[in-house]
Amino acid sequence: MAKKLVIVGSGPSGLTAAIYAARADLQPVVVEGFMKGGQPGGQLMTTTEIENFPGFPEGVDGPELISRMKKQAERFGTEFIMEDIDSVDFSSRPFTLSNSARTITANSVIISTGASAQILDLPSVKQFWGKGISACATCDGALPLFRNQVLAVIGGGDSAIEEAVFLTRFASKVLLIHRRNEFRASKAMQKRAFDNPKIEIVFDSVVEEIYGAQFMEGIRLKNVKTAEISDYLCKGAFMAIGHTPNTGFLKGALELDQKGYIKIKHPSSNTSVEGVFACGDVTDPHYRQAISAAGTGCVAALDAERWLQANGLG
Repeated sequence: MAKKLVIVGSGPSGLTAAIYAARADLQPVVVEGFMKGGQPGGQLMTTTEIENFPGFPEGVDGPELISRMKKQAERFGTEFIMEDIDSVDFSSRPFTLSNSARTITANSVIISTGASAQILDLPSVKQFWGKGISACATCDGALPLFRNQVLAVIGGGDSAIEEAVFLTRFASKVLLIHRRNEFRASKAMQKRAFDNPKIEIVFDSVVEEIYGAQFMEGIRLKNVKTAEISDYLCKGAFMAIGHTPNTGFLKGALELDQKGYIKIKHPSSNTSVEGVFACGDVTDPHYRQAISAAGTGCVAALDAERWLQANGLG
C-alpha cells in the first residue's frame, strides 16, 4: 500500500514537515539519508553552537536541536528510515522512491535533502571543522569564539564578500582570501570590500594548512604566483566557495535551476510535478538558515496535506 507522504531528508525543514504532517495524521515516512550528500540531520549535525534559533536563549548545539526535532516528530507517529534514496519515478502516481534495499510507493513526496557546503580538501579543514572553521558566517560569526579576533573568509564571489563584511561587525580584522588576482563578485560588492577598513584582501593565494591545538589558531597561505608561504594568526575561517544542492538522485524527475536547486512555485512549495513538494536549502541558494528552512518545512507539509485532501488521498 502506498504511503500517504514520504519526506526525503531530515534536516530542520524535513523534520518540521514531519511534525506538521504527523499531527495531521498523514503517517509520514522520513527517509533520513545515510552516506550520500544529505546526511541524517543535515548540516546542523556539524554545527557546535546555534545562538539564533528562537526558543533557546542560551543557545543549543546543532545535533541537540536535530535530536529534539526528531523526538517531536516521533512522538506524533513519524516513521524514520536511515537510508539514502538512489532514484525516483514521479512520472505516474503512486510515486516510487528506490534504493538497493527497497522501493517505497507514495501518494505525495516532500524533498528536503538540503545542500552541501563545498569545502577545501585538506585534513586540517576536517580537523578544525566546528572548532574555528565554518561555512556560514551569518550562522556562526557572532559566537564568542570569534569576537574581536582575526578571521578569514575564503572565496571571491558575492557570498564571500557579503560574509566578510558581515564578520567585520564582530572581528578585529577579516582576511578575504582569493586564489585569483581579481574577484568574481559584482562591482558593487567589490567596492564594499575595498572600502571597508577592517577587511584585508589577500589575492593570488590558496590555503596550504589550518593549524592549532584544540581549536584553530592560524592559517598558512601559499602565493600561487611566487610560491611564497605566509602565516597568519587567525581564530576562524569561513568557507565561501559555494554549495551543492543534494539533487543528484532526482535525475531529471523535477525541474531544477541552473545551479541544481529545485524550482518551486512561490509562495507555495509546489514543484514541477503535482503532488511533489520541496523545502529547505535544496530550494534556497540565498538564506540557508535553520529557521528559514524550518519555516518552509511547515509550508510543504501544509501544501501536501491540502493536496492529499483535495485528491481524496488524505
